[in-house]
Amino acid sequence: MTTTTPTAGPSGSILPTPDELGVVLTDEPTAVDGSTSPGVPLASLVRLALRRNPRRAHLLVSTVLAKHVPTVPAVALLAGEALGARVADVLDGGARLDAEAATRLRPVLDLQAVIDVQQATDAPTDAATDTGNASDALHRAATTLRTDLAAVRPTLPDVLVLGFAETATALGATVAEALGAGYLHSTRHDPPGATSAAGFDEAHSHATAHRLLPAEDDWLPADGTVVLVDDELSTGATARATIRALHAVAPQRQWVVAALVDLRSDEDVAATEALSTELGAPVAVVALGRGRVALPDGLTDTAAELVAAVAAPLTTAPADAAAPADLAPDREPTSDGRPVPAPPRASRPGAVTVVAAPPTAVDRTGTPAARVRTPRTDVEGIAADLARVLTSDPGIVTERVLVLGTEEHMATPLAIADALRRRSTADVRSSTSTRSPVAVFDDPAWPIRSGIRHRSHDVTVDGPGERYAYNVHGFDAVVVVPEPGTERAALEGPDGLLDVLAAVTPRVVLVDSALEPAGAPESAPRPLTGPSFGSYEPDEVTWLLQDLADAALEADTADRERAIQLEGANYAESLPVEYVPSESYEELYRDALGRSADRIAEAVGIVTDLVLRDRPNAVLVSLARAGTPVGILMRRWAEQQRGVRLQHYTASIVRGVGIDETALRWLAAHHDASQVVFVDGWTGKGAITRELTDALDRFAASDGVRFGDELAVLADPAGCTPLHGTRDDYLVPSACLNSTVSGLVSRTVFNRAWTPEGTLHGAKQYRELGPRDHSRSFVATIAERFAAVRPRVDAALAADAGPASRAVDWRGMRTVEAIGAEYGITDLHLVKPGVGETTRVLLRRVPWQVLVRDPEDVDIAHVVALARERGVPVVTRSDLSYSCVGLIHPLGSRVSDTGTDPAADTGDTAATTGADA
Repeated sequence: MTTTTPTAGPSGSILPTPDELGVVLTDEPTAVDGSTSPGVPLASLVRLALRRNPRRAHLLVSTVLAKHVPTVPAVALLAGEALGARVADVLDGGARLDAEAATRLRPVLDLQAVIDVQQATDAPTDAATDTGNASDALHRAATTLRTDLAAVRPTLPDVLVLGFAETATALGATVAEALGAGYLHSTRHDPPGATSAAGFDEAHSHATAHRLLPAEDDWLPADGTVVLVDDELSTGATARATIRALHAVAPQRQWVVAALVDLRSDEDVAATEALSTELGAPVAVVALGRGRVALPDGLTDTAAELVAAVAAPLTTAPADAAAPADLAPDREPTSDGRPVPAPPRASRPGAVTVVAAPPTAVDRTGTPAARVRTPRTDVEGIAADLARVLTSDPGIVTERVLVLGTEEHMATPLAIADALRRRSTADVRSSTSTRSPVAVFDDPAWPIRSGIRHRSHDVTVDGPGERYAYNVHGFDAVVVVPEPGTERAALEGPDGLLDVLAAVTPRVVLVDSALEPAGAPESAPRPLTGPSFGSYEPDEVTWLLQDLADAALEADTADRERAIQLEGANYAESLPVEYVPSESYEELYRDALGRSADRIAEAVGIVTDLVLRDRPNAVLVSLARAGTPVGILMRRWAEQQRGVRLQHYTASIVRGVGIDETALRWLAAHHDASQVVFVDGWTGKGAITRELTDALDRFAASDGVRFGDELAVLADPAGCTPLHGTRDDYLVPSACLNSTVSGLVSRTVFNRAWTPEGTLHGAKQYRELGPRDHSRSFVATIAERFAAVRPRVDAALAADAGPASRAVDWRGMRTVEAIGAEYGITDLHLVKPGVGETTRVLLRRVPWQVLVRDPEDVDIAHVVALARERGVPVVTRSDLSYSCVGLIHPLGSRVSDTGTDPAADTGDTAATTGADA
């Protein structure tokens, strides 16, 4: 560990460094799990601290756990993802955390350690800005690597992950999510009427008793795989005792023990191998870092003397503390029953602002595999409310924010912290309170620089006692996220957590939520983000959708068409079988992207700047799924070229149904509706534009909230919106593909069997198409052209003649009506004009004809190729105002007797090409 010159402690004595105490960490050259990837150095994962515990004087404080040390939340999530990847590699023989990934992981973890030291060292006044920039870079690097690892996540519903309280509850939840496995963690809580299904002791812990309180009787699989997750394996004795006890209840086929660091001796490793022989089942051990810790003789006595002589005192609330902290009252709930945050109260030191959150589930009673990738509460909504509260007073600087969980309640606070970091320019960290009494040494060589002491506020098997939180000093605001169901009175008072925090930070915010009972239906929408849903990074988009991964929705294309046209079914009640493009077709996509990247980038810049003219704090809501990559690109343009960070969501709109009203209510509860701008890729004839207007009118009448109905698009050949990058009908390359350019997400689903009233519309993720995914590369390719096209964008905006030059004329609808009359098509929904819509006809519906203006036009090469592949006649019509028009095969009476059959037309304006030529 790093050697530092000894400094004087609070009592004037000289404070030695860990090295000078004789504590040595040594990395092992190879991992015992047999993996080929190098291990992470221990110094990148832990630092030495001392504690007041006669069983063990030292404590290895994790720098990536978000427990004792405030951590960049993305780093803690990455550590769990990486450990989950290593477990998955053991279970299926994969190579997810290979040498390349491990090489990328180490500098991310090292940067976290560097930032921690920078913040712990006395520095010039502008150091906060430098640290904030480094923290921002760290967040981005950690998030990107986590997303890359998640792209190859398995789904293992028959595996159970068990996390150890109190330190590894969030780590275990993250590993379970990475595996798609069920999850449960041990607990010291003692809820009324609870009966422990199993229990064990952790001999070296400050509080030894652990219990398992699953809600379901069949929580432990039979002849399956159980993964035990802890932050550190010192001897492995606790894990071995747990395995032995659980194996007696239900013998397993395989056991895996996973930890951030593995410090077992050769004798401990042999004991684990002997356990495997005893049980007749393999017991694998995996870790990110492997090594040994050498402790000098007499460390317990030396540590006790050092703590007594040099340790700094813990902060408690002033003895003359006045009445309980000032709690802002709740406001009335919104129309969907969800409470919204109270407005911030006076920003005096000691004031506490309350943000009301919806009922929240905990992992203590078990999380089924089917729900392990769903947020335990409305994380995104809570984060949006917190961002609004923390920035409500422009006179208060909020550059550093700590989100503080409490003891076992770690996973949800960590997720909230990460979501808040994505919605804020503040340097957001996450940590939790703890039972562990750690010595405070105000010196950069030691990780615990300050601390507070407060009374416990929950009911546990060992009764009430003191609790602690470390390194909480120096933040502009601390957001407290207690266990759901915690009474406020338990947090108040002279020695309560809220009052003690108010003594060390100018602003305290309390997230207050009820406990959602195990197995209860979700009480509020839970928007999704990557990498749990979709293949985009979580910063790029929040999905106002529910995950329908288990729904059998795909139907044969011909059957779907009959149901839609003849039986009155809505096209969104089912899903078409996802088209898997051939290599030759993907080559057309790559060619189109290469040719059009500049003009797409220019269109992105123009339409984004038009939006920012009237809404400098715009909230982008793209229409899933074609609008999603466009919204991501607009968000990137705003941030990279204009220095504005916009929030971006994607929501479902269904023709004949309208835009998802549950999503609208969520947006209205968390954002200013006047700042919301809806985004799509292109317009066809303007049907979705009209659908949007009608839906927003209905919503304004029913809910009293008015959203603007101007639709922002890259290309508007239909002439139906003033917010467009161009009105040319040209190829937007993302139209060539389906899910593989839209985050691997299906088109959206509105089906009351799967999307009941009050829930969000749904979608599925096609993880199996991951090797063909172009979603992030498409966005990156366009964004790389932003700087080059910016002068053209600036010139276009400077030359813009105002609303008159972008007036709506509905030219697309007139063209469709003319084609419908000519071909005898009575249902104009079967006429799909434009490159994008024609592509959709060929990929999702039963095509009848494809009309093209010029079959040699490179912008429609993929259309011609698809038509040939599917045996669809391609008809040349040089008089078309669009590049092409797709006609869906009419069934029943959808074609009048007077309609023209263009395939039989041999005139000059209708020559067929392609497969049937």
